[in-house]
Order: sequence, then C-alpha cells, then structure tokens
Amino acid sequence: MPPLTSAASFLALLDEEDEIKYIALQKLDGLVDEFWAEIASDVQKIEQLYEDDTFPHKELAALVASKVYYHLGESEESMNFALGAGSLFDVTGKTEYVETLVSKFIDNYIKLRLEQADSSSSSSNNKDTTIDPRLERIVMGMFNRCFEEGEYKQALGIAMESRRLDKVEESLTKSSDLPQMLEYAIEICKDVVKNRDFRHSVLRVIVKLYQTMKEPDYTKVVSCLIFLSDSSSVASILDKLVRKSEEQALIAYQIAFDLYDNSSQQFRQNVTKHLSSSSSSSSSSSTSSSTDSSVDRMEEDKTTPSSSSTDEDEARMSKLKHILTAETSINLHLDFLYQNSKSDLAILKNIKNAIEPRNSVCHSATIFSNAIMHAGTTRDTFLSENLDWLRRATNWAKFSVIAGQGVIHKGHLKEGLTLLGPYLPASGQAAAPAAAAAPAGTSSSPYSEGGALYALGIIHANHGEEITEYLSKALAQAVDDEIVQHGACLGLGVAAMATGNDLVYEELKTVMFTDGAVAGEAAGLAMGLVMLGTASSKALDEMVAYAHETQHEKIIRGLAMGIALVMYGREEGADTVIEQLLIDKDPLLRYGAMYTIGLAYCGTGNNGAIRKLLHVAVSDVNDDVRRAAVANLGFLLSRQPARCPKMVALLCESYNPYVRHGATIALGVSCAASASKEAIELLEPLTSDPVDYVRQGAMISLSMILIQAAKASEPKVESVRKLFEEKIKNKHEEVMSKFGAIIASGIIDAGGRNVTISLHSRSGHENMAAVVGLAVFTQFWYWFPLIHFISLALTPTAIIGLNKDLLIPKFQFKSNAKPSLFAYPPEVKPPTTAAPSKVSTAVLSYSRNTTAAAAASAKASPTVAKPAISSAKPSSKSTSATESKDKDKDMMDTDKPVEEKEKKKKEPEPTSEVKENPARVTLTQLQHISFDPSSRYIPVKQGEVFGIVLLKDTKPGEKEELVASTSGKGNSSNTGTNNNSSDNEPDAPVPS
Repeated sequence: MPPLTSAASFLALLDEEDEIKYIALQKLDGLVDEFWAEIASDVQKIEQLYEDDTFPHKELAALVASKVYYHLGESEESMNFALGAGSLFDVTGKTEYVETLVSKFIDNYIKLRLEQADSSSSSSNNKDTTIDPRLERIVMGMFNRCFEEGEYKQALGIAMESRRLDKVEESLTKSSDLPQMLEYAIEICKDVVKNRDFRHSVLRVIVKLYQTMKEPDYTKVVSCLIFLSDSSSVASILDKLVRKSEEQALIAYQIAFDLYDNSSQQFRQNVTKHLSSSSSSSSSSSTSSSTDSSVDRMEEDKTTPSSSSTDEDEARMSKLKHILTAETSINLHLDFLYQNSKSDLAILKNIKNAIEPRNSVCHSATIFSNAIMHAGTTRDTFLSENLDWLRRATNWAKFSVIAGQGVIHKGHLKEGLTLLGPYLPASGQAAAPAAAAAPAGTSSSPYSEGGALYALGIIHANHGEEITEYLSKALAQAVDDEIVQHGACLGLGVAAMATGNDLVYEELKTVMFTDGAVAGEAAGLAMGLVMLGTASSKALDEMVAYAHETQHEKIIRGLAMGIALVMYGREEGADTVIEQLLIDKDPLLRYGAMYTIGLAYCGTGNNGAIRKLLHVAVSDVNDDVRRAAVANLGFLLSRQPARCPKMVALLCESYNPYVRHGATIALGVSCAASASKEAIELLEPLTSDPVDYVRQGAMISLSMILIQAAKASEPKVESVRKLFEEKIKNKHEEVMSKFGAIIASGIIDAGGRNVTISLHSRSGHENMAAVVGLAVFTQFWYWFPLIHFISLALTPTAIIGLNKDLLIPKFQFKSNAKPSLFAYPPEVKPPTTAAPSKVSTAVLSYSRNTTAAAAASAKASPTVAKPAISSAKPSSKSTSATESKDKDKDMMDTDKPVEEKEKKKKEPEPTSEVKENPARVTLTQLQHISFDPSSRYIPVKQGEVFGIVLLKDTKPGEKEELVASTSGKGNSSNTGTNNNSSDNEPDAPVPS
C-alpha cells in the first residue's frame, strides 16, 4: 500500500456522522505528527467537536487539537486541550509531545502550589489559587510513572519543588536503597527547597525514616537535628551512643566535635544541659525520656548496662561534655597552627621598609596585616623585633595594636588574661593575678585598655562562657570612658555571640542609651551579636525605635548592622523587618536592610531576595546603600559561587565606583578560597581602576579568593602576589589602594598559611562565625578596628586524628595528587646587593693625542732586537687574571655535561604524597585523600573526612605511638615536650 501523501480525505470526514467523525479523528491522531500543517487549516472543526457536549468522543478531539497546537508552538492552547483530553493524554508515553507537555504541566503545578502556600501564609492575599483537578491527575500520574520505572529521585525532586510532603515520604519509602535516598534528600533539601518551614518539615520526615533503619547514620541524623535546632534529641542520641560499645562512643565523640563546626555555642550549651539532666535520671531505669519518641525508638536497647560498666560510662560522659565545651577543638587547632606556621616575616619587613614612616594609615595596615597573617598561631615575633617602630602607634592605632594581640592569640583560652594583663584596666589586672605587671615606662591609656578588652573577646570568640562575666564587670566600671566602653562592648559581643543572653543585652542597651557616639556604635553592633539569629521582637523594636531617636550616625550605623545580625538565617521570617527598613527615609537604615537580606538569606540563593538587592543596586539614591546591595549578593550566593561572577559581571563595569566596589566584595565573599578563574578575570582589571577604593576592594577580594592557592594549581597567584608588592612599593600609589594591598598581603597568607575562608562547613551547615566575621569585616569602610573580625572567618585546614582517649596517635594517610598542587608558596628572597661593576677609565683627548704621537715616533726610530730570555715578564696581575680566566673556562666546560646529567637524573614529581597525622589538607585537596583500610587506625566517620576525626583502633592490644604536643602553646590533650627551643616565642610587645 503506497504511503499517504495527504490528510485531506480524513479531514473531509469531519462533516459526516458522529461515528465517521470518530474514525476520522482516530486516523488524524496517528497522522498529526506528519501532516499537522495541513490539519491546522481545519483545526476549528476539531475544536467545535470538543466544545460540542453531545459529541461522545470530545476527548479524542481535544487530544488531536492539542497535538496540532503543540506543533504550531502554541503551548498554552496545547496544554488546555490536553487537559480536556482526560485519560487519553497518557503521561506514560515516550513521545516528544508527551514529555514536553508533562514538564510544562509540572512547572505549572509547582507554580500554583507555591502561590497556594504563599496565599495561606499571608492573610491579605485573597487570590484564588485553586488547582484544576485535571492538572492534579496528570501530576499524580507522573508520580506513579516514576515509581513504576524506579525513578525515585525524579519523583522526590518534583515532590520537593511542589511542596508535597506526602509524596516526599512516599518517594523515600518506596525506594530500594533507603540510605542513599535519604542522603540525596538531605542534599536537595538544602539546595532546592527555599522555604524554611517546608525544609524543616522534610527534615523531620527524614529523621523519622532514619529511625526505621537497623544501623542509621547518626552523623546525618544529628546534622538534620541541627537544622531543626532540636538540642534535646541530639542529647538523647549522644546519651544512648556513649553508653553502648566503644565504637558507638567514638561516634558520639565525633558528633560532639562536629557540633563545634556546625552549631552555635548556645546550641552546644543546651545539649550539655540535656545531657546532664538525662545522666542524672538515667540511673533510675528506663528507656523513656522527655525527648521525641521517634528518636527514642531509633536505638532502643533491650539489654540494660551492668553495674561494672557504670564507671566507664561516666568517664565517657565526662569526655563527651568536655568536647562539647569546644576547649578540646580549640586547643587542637591552636597547637596545629603553632607547630605548622609558615608565615614569611620577610613580607612584613618589606612592607615596613616600603611605607613612609609618617603615614599612619599604612602603619596601621601593616599591624592589621601582621595580625591576620599570624592569626591563631600565637607568634608575635614581628612586633617584638620592631618595638621602636610599633611605638609610633597612638590613640586608635594603639587600640588596634592591642586588639591585634587577640587575633594572634585567638583560642589561647587559658593564657588570655595573662597575655593581656599589662593592658587591661586596673580592675582587670586584679582579676587576673597571674598577669604580669605593665612594664616600666608604659603608661596605661584608655586606648590600650579598650583594645585589650576587645582582644579578650576575640580570644574567646564564640566560646565566652568563662570570660563574659569579666567583660560585663569591665563594661560596668568604665562608666565615664567611651573608649574603654567601645572595646568592652565589642569584646562582649564577640564572646557572647549567639547566646541570646538577656542580661548582657540589657547591659549593652544601657551603654547605648547614654547616647555616646563611640560607645553607642559598638553597643548597637554588640547587641546584634549577642542576639544573633534569635529574631527577638523585643530587641528589634528597641533597636529600630532608638535608631529613629538618636542623632548620631555612628550609633544608627551600629544599630543597622545589629538589626541585620538579629535576623541572621531567618529567611522568610525577616521579610517584615526588611520591608520596614527598605521604605525608611534614613539611608543608614536602608543600608541595614541590605545586610538584613544578605544575612537572613545567606547561602540560599533565593531569587526574590536577589531581585530586591539588584533593584536597590540600580535605583537607590544613596551610593552607600547601592554598594551594600551589590556586596550582599556575595552572601546570598555563597553556596553557589559559580553564579556570582555571571551576576555581577555588568556591575563591575558600572559608571558608579561604589557599585564597582560592592561587586568586588561580592566576588570575594562568594568565591572565597575557590580560586575561581571567572572571578579573577573580573577582578584583575579593577586592580587598575581609576578610583582608589575600587582598587582596594579588588585586591582584598583577590586575596580572599586565592587564599591557600598554589602556583601549580593556579598560576595567577604568583602575579597577584607581585601586584600587591608593586602597589605597596609604588610611592605614587594612593594611600587607600596601598592600604588594600597591605591587608590583602596578610589575608592571602592568613593563619600561617594553614587557614581558609569558608562560609559553609563540609556537612552543608552555615559557618555562623565566618558569615558574621566577614559581614562585620566589610564595615572597615567606616571603622578600621573592625578589620579584626575577619579572624572569625578563618578556619584551620587540617586532618587531626584522635584515638579513644582523645590523644593524637601516629598514623598515615595518602593524598593521591602531586604535592606541588597544594604546596606552601616559596619564601620571599631577601634583596641582594649586586657588586658594583667597574667603569672604564676615561681617556682625555690630550692623553690620546700624546699617546698617538709617541707611537708614531717609535715607529720611525730603529729598534734593536733583544734576546727572548730578557723579554719583559708579564705582571702578576695579568698572569693571575689569565690563569683565572682559563681556569673558569675549563670549569665551565667540565660543569656543562655534569649539569646536563643532573637534569637528566632529576626524577619527576611524585603523583601522590603520604601525610602524617596531624597534617595540613586544603579544601581542594580533600577529594584526593584516601585511607588505607588495612591500616591500624580507620576513621569512624563515613564519607568525606576533614577536621578533627575520631579513629577506630583495629589493634587495640598493641602499644600506641603518640604525637608529642607543643609545650606551653597549644595545650593539646597529648602529653609531650617540644625539644626545639628555638621556637619559644618572646613576650608580647608593649607599644608605648
């Protein structure tokens, strides 16, 4: 039978009886993909058949019309007729038509579901968002198709986006590999789900399903519970684990260490409180607890612990509680940074020699750079060796010098008061009897006292239980001194960060109400730090009200940042405050609105928040507000750094230098430690921008992006370092640009080259301290001492393995990559003084003429031949010179083949490297790390291993070799001595 060349014969049948029309529609349905153009001319007849209620096969007419409109590119019409086709539209079909329309139906369904959720949450929205039952049927059919074909991840994604919690649970429970699906669900829950409440609902479902497993992954369960802020359930899990086998106790220790990286100090304190209450009641008998019954069933143990194991359980519990205080983690990191510090003092010496002695801005920048470069290492050699130069610091510069000691000794909890004793207020020295008295000739000043209190807070940052009371007393006693109050407020805010301590908040509020500009600014910022992420309505009302009352811009600016900090991580919960601040007449409060958006939606990539920032960036009348709007794009996109360069590419070319500066900060924040080539390409031209503060921002951001980058992995790091050096040495460079180059030189080598900047932990949680640190650090635009806040964003990059006694055993692991890809940068070579070259002797014209005349007369006179024996002996000088030349020539000739042989003998770089515990491991190196399964020590943590890792001893009967800790520095859990006496650090320097 010859193939059909036209559908005209079947189209003619559409005017016949109903049964013939039905046959014609069946034929047209099969031919529409080939003859749709011809059928389109009579599509109105088909539509009339669909609209005719008396026609029994109207659904088939709708299907044919839908296919015609699909080929015509009319998506909306095609979808409407497909809905009318009812069951004839088969979602299980594999044709392009079905796949395309199903994807559009799902998108439409998701949109309607989101509108439905938004309308239910806002009472003012009366828009009708009823979903068509026919659309619901198609989407449900798609879910069934996914389940039948085993496409559970696809079904889970649709359920997540459409906020169908019932389908989320069904997708997980029906899958054949529940653990893998639960891990996948956690990942897309963090990346895909933008609504905070629905995300929490999904996480609760995940926790509930984990409890049904025989061997759940407790680290994943606790990770979900941290998102839910459920400290009681975390405590319940830890209490059960620590009372079981030794391996289970190691998992409990690992979870406790992870809590330090993933949660706030208030959360850890709550877990400790619940543990104390559960341990006191555990002796009575029972598996019942006051926590969620679902977590209780997760590890129901039929056997009761014997009386002989009670002491061992108590010992484990005490270890667990000590880990939760974070002192063990802090001491291990401090010890690691001290022992592995690779700071290059030659860089600082070159900076010091290059800057003008009278330039106070560059002098202060060098002090800041030194503090950042040695953050957490406890090494202050540069300051000790340059005391005379240091004494030039006066007033607020002196304040920053002393505060910098807190950055250098960050985490040195036991010696904090001793180190800063000479500078603390008189009452502070009395409270610290171990502190040394102030050296002779050093006059106490409010600047040094305020700086010392600020430094004390930095040392105890995010771990201020012990020092909060002391700082509160110092703040109360400094009634008449705004400078000391300023330092005390900043220190108190950093130490009590995110505790929600009402007493501390009231003390800070009292200082703010004195209406002193200097103290009030610090008090407003500190109030936000203390109430970080609490969304306290009382705090917000008081802060907004006083911002409208006071006339001091400094206080308003501090309160604006404080409000943003209070709403940290609240997402949709911050929208009301954001809208209130956005319409305020005061540009400083609108400035605060930008940071409220950035901190509330940090890492979410929320499209609505991004639209608000971009709208303000091009429409606000105040340049500072526009700069802040662009800068906060970096916080929103910190989890998706690849998006930021594309988004700010045009803003980098803006006519407004404030916008360009904001773009540089956004790139630095979002792409920190990523060595992003796209970000570097955008920032490099801005380092030669006509405006000095744009160049400043570009260099600081480059250092943040290239921190810990090696030349072998990113060749541009070398040229960037040279750029910093050239900018500093260039006498014609503006001061602000030079300031940025000096700060950038410290950031790129921060923490002895053993730390990085990461706004998110490896498990996906936001690094709260890092986010806050960078947000406040960007305020150095107004106030230089806030530069020290960047120390909160510096995270050690190491793998530190611990045994069951929390000691560091000797063991090895492998890095399956070339060592040069992650190597330390080479040290800066000191400048060499080249020997002066000999200048040829000048010959006067008179001498030249005399010599020529003598030669001519000698030619004319007869010469008498002399015997060869009596010939003049060459001078010793010429002889030795000739001999040395011949000797050198011979040496060169003989050395040449030797050098070539050495080059030939030089072995190629190894493709892997064996690391010793503890070891520096950069973030980009993690993917190459592997552990030998046959080794004595194996990590108890599954998946990616980073930071402090608990090790399971597979040969517990054998004697362990431990790594000796540094005496007097890190205060590590290990016992040991350091035989290298040359590493002893001098006492802290004392600026006059």
